[in-house]
Amino acid sequence: MEIRGKRAIVLGGAGLVGRAVCRLLVEEGIQGLMVTSLLDSEAEEFTSQLKNEYPGSQVDFQVFGGNLFVRSELKYFSRPEIFADEHNRRQFISDILEPLSPEILTHSSLYQLITTFKPHVLVDCINTATAVAYQDIFSVASDVFSTVKSENSETKNLKSEIELLLGSLYVPQLIRHVQIMQQSMKLAGCEMYLKVGTSGTGGMGLNIPYTHSEDKPSRMLLAKAAMAGAHTLLLFLMARTPDSPIIKEVKPTAAIAWKKIGFGPIKVRGRQLIMEDCLPENAFLLTGQLESTISMTDKITQLKIDGKPRLLEAPFIDTGENGLFSLGEFEALTDDGQMEFITPEEIAQTILWEITGRNTGSDIVNALDNATMGPTYRAGYLRKRALDTLRKLEKQEGVDSVAFEILGPPKLSKLLYEIYLLKEIYQSFEAISAESAEKLSASMLHWISTHQDVRSRILSIGIPILLPDGKNLLRGKLIKIPGGTHSFDITQQSIELWAHDGWVDLRVENMQKWKDRTARILDEIRSLPLQDTSSRITRNRDYWYHDKEEKDIHLGKVAAWIFIHEEKGERMKA
Repeated sequence: MEIRGKRAIVLGGAGLVGRAVCRLLVEEGIQGLMVTSLLDSEAEEFTSQLKNEYPGSQVDFQVFGGNLFVRSELKYFSRPEIFADEHNRRQFISDILEPLSPEILTHSSLYQLITTFKPHVLVDCINTATAVAYQDIFSVASDVFSTVKSENSETKNLKSEIELLLGSLYVPQLIRHVQIMQQSMKLAGCEMYLKVGTSGTGGMGLNIPYTHSEDKPSRMLLAKAAMAGAHTLLLFLMARTPDSPIIKEVKPTAAIAWKKIGFGPIKVRGRQLIMEDCLPENAFLLTGQLESTISMTDKITQLKIDGKPRLLEAPFIDTGENGLFSLGEFEALTDDGQMEFITPEEIAQTILWEITGRNTGSDIVNALDNATMGPTYRAGYLRKRALDTLRKLEKQEGVDSVAFEILGPPKLSKLLYEIYLLKEIYQSFEAISAESAEKLSASMLHWISTHQDVRSRILSIGIPILLPDGKNLLRGKLIKIPGGTHSFDITQQSIELWAHDGWVDLRVENMQKWKDRTARILDEIRSLPLQDTSSRITRNRDYWYHDKEEKDIHLGKVAAWIFIHEEKGERMKA
């Protein structure tokens, strides 16, 4: 990609790697640059610094602050603030656990950022795995479990703790983030997405000794690594989605350093450390229980200078998102055989090369493409044998093998049985296409009414049959759509949704869809060049009409055609 004259968003642009990326983009002639940060002030401070560093630049600098993992109205709330309010807490839980809807999508702060700025390239320098995994589901789950076990637990407390647990679930948050990212970039016309990922352990293994003062190996650290891997696989899938931008990920496997070296107050998560003391004569006797956090007592004194609390000050090296390290910590961390380190400038240079089309060998998505095992020649060769054997068994046993609702989704079973019924009645695409929708509906109702075995097979796998009047339903004990064990309000809107997703639908409107489908398939067949025997065409006449004398309808081929053309569910990589 040519960077000059393009627009870019750098998520986490005020962070360590983000700053290095922004500088290179400015030097390459980017036209518009959106710098994001959790804090507006950080993004504004860095863009002012960029303007001073590149005084002749004509870049349109913009900033965007707030949490990109929540809806826009919550983006300036801290997590404790969101969960302290019942309405906000439940809104957050709904946003990550409910199916992605237009309402959830359009209220997302990430969606609003991307669709408003419409970048050509999006560089994601947010440590997503840390943001998700360090909500500490283990502590939350422990609190809930303790409350459940307590005989004196109050229902109100239990409800709020359960909601906190639901809001700490890692996987739903990560999935929703990726869904919103993909949909937003698609609508904004973004051409490339490049993620700066993580291994979760700085390149070390399960023996990593750096555990953030947690157990070893740290459960939270391993959760971070698990989320980093899950994120990579979701990006791998996004890269195999035809309407997505180009997807890349670089994954540093070492500590990233550094931003600056200095002397001053030491901060932990934005909080300045205050010096405290406990004299030997005030030592605590180790009896009873030991609390990790206590209130100030007479035994603990806070050191002061001129009446003000004395801040803990020392020489430090600022490693950006990982915080301030002492000389001893940095020396140990970066020693040979430990995490060692990589500079943000090296990461940024690799990112720039990947954006501009150089093959660095550091793109994880491309590496997975080359390392995974795909479809094989042998499997393709044997496929015909499997299909032929199944068809012979159909004839031998007198039982058609249509759908079991094991593969899923229920829509597949619905489609297979609908085209099966049409095939049994009309035998060919031409006959279906030529019939009126009203006659198709009436014929389907008559056929299903007089063929008990097939009707029973459909209902027994959990697929209901909606009769032509749209008001009456044939069903078994279990139905797959809607799923679950809850009761659902029946409305015209819900009937339309359920019929679309997993009901054999005998209504005239659905029969019109089948007329249109078969007409499109016929148009596709007729448009094929008669004399072309090259490898150019995959689905030629022999694909649809394997036996030229018998224009049979192959159910799976029709369902696959629908998934490709209507659902846009086509595989794009071998």
